[in-house]
Amino acid sequence: MYAIIETGSKQYKIKAGDIIDVELLDNQQSVTFSNVLLLSDGEKLEVGVPYVPGAKVSAKVIGNVKDDKVTTFKYKNKTNYHRTIGHRQNYTRVQIEGIKHGA
Repeated sequence: MYAIIETGSKQYKIKAGDIIDVELLDNQQSVTFSNVLLLSDGEKLEVGVPYVPGAKVSAKVIGNVKDDKVTTFKYKNKTNYHRTIGHRQNYTRVQIEGIKHGA
């Protein structure tokens, strides 16, 4: 069984036991995703309009992590202008515990 969920304006294909990094969430022990776009059990495929009614995905929060540093370098020729900017995005790592279909 797998599902496609939406969180943080991104979509993830998940199944039970997967570990994914999602946009930073509040400090919690567990989280429930109710924005399920698609649900499949191997035989039947259910597509939501826009979400599958009654479907929920439960997950356990493992912790907060940081992504690799992204460095941007700006440079203009002959004007003595250069600038370096770095950024590290924060994520919450979650482990999918189960997919429930309500209907």
